[in-house]
Amino acid sequence: MRTIRTTVRLLILTLIASSLAVVTLAPAANAGASIKVLKVKGGLRGPAGFTFLPGGKLLYAERGSGQIRILNLENKHTRRFFTIAGVNGAGERGALGVAVHPAWPDQPFVYVFATRNAGGNLRNQIVRIRANKHDGAWKGVGMKVLLSAPASNDPYHNGGRIEFGPDGKLYAIVGDGHNSTNAQDVTGNLRGKILRLRADGGMPADNPMIGGERTRMFAYGIRNSFGFAFDPDTGDLWETENGPGCNDEVNRIVAGENYGWGPSESCPNTNNSGPSPRLPLVNYDSTIGITGAVFCDGCGLAGAEGDLFWGACCDGGSLHRGILNGPRDDFANVVTVFDVPGGSIYSMERAPNGRIYFSDSSAIYRLAPV
Repeated sequence: MRTIRTTVRLLILTLIASSLAVVTLAPAANAGASIKVLKVKGGLRGPAGFTFLPGGKLLYAERGSGQIRILNLENKHTRRFFTIAGVNGAGERGALGVAVHPAWPDQPFVYVFATRNAGGNLRNQIVRIRANKHDGAWKGVGMKVLLSAPASNDPYHNGGRIEFGPDGKLYAIVGDGHNSTNAQDVTGNLRGKILRLRADGGMPADNPMIGGERTRMFAYGIRNSFGFAFDPDTGDLWETENGPGCNDEVNRIVAGENYGWGPSESCPNTNNSGPSPRLPLVNYDSTIGITGAVFCDGCGLAGAEGDLFWGACCDGGSLHRGILNGPRDDFANVVTVFDVPGGSIYSMERAPNGRIYFSDSSAIYRLAPV
């Protein structure tokens, strides 16, 4: 399948967030003139990962404390759902990703990716929290570890994004642990990989890489990613990828493929390791700290239906929009929408009503039409 490399040169302008000005990286697209940002809830402690319960309440993780909390979007009150013990929040570690079982509430499980001190060792774990409803409120009542792998001694490049796909499987990204060799090691080393698990943590029989721990692997050659999203039209997985000092990327993930990060990397070529590396569809020459991603599927933003949005945290904070081509396997255009009020975007999610939300280090926001 053809791969088209779209090189995007980021134009950094000083903008007032409320003006919703547009930075155009390619011809066309009045990208941000009809979009505004609404602060939903401030004063939060590191909501690095969040998701939604089917009824519309927002479930988020405090990265450093391991507290999982529920935010009522109607009255803006938060309450504790569960606390994961032993979370290590140094560097890019912590409680990083949250997902809800797609059959909720028949399957009342919440999933969290967290770096924890477990048995005297530092581990990257995916845990499953059982929920129970008491007096009309959901509460976590027990936790089971579904995946436990050694975390790097270096507190960076940890990944942590998790989400259920349209196939009912749980997908997770584990960073390379600040060691590029890990990303090309497919013997059983889970660092630098996208994983695909059953809802009970088991290994799906139809995963592309069979044999021991490698059976959990869905794709490899990954450096450090904080965002991915499934195309609601095709089911394809799209991923954002942080480069070292160049080449922040957006990739369309194909099962079993190599995305090229590894020991041969060097700027400006960071996709040259391992067999037949796939090149990114979007490449930022200068890094922006690319983060969360989400598709507009009933998001209520004029002209954006079916587009992929992604954020950044290290360029002063910005929001970007990719307009897909007809076959939805590449981008027809990519634009920067506007700078964001919090100065960064961590995660992006779509609510049950289709509206798009994002988080920064202390708040939750929503995109809305002007």
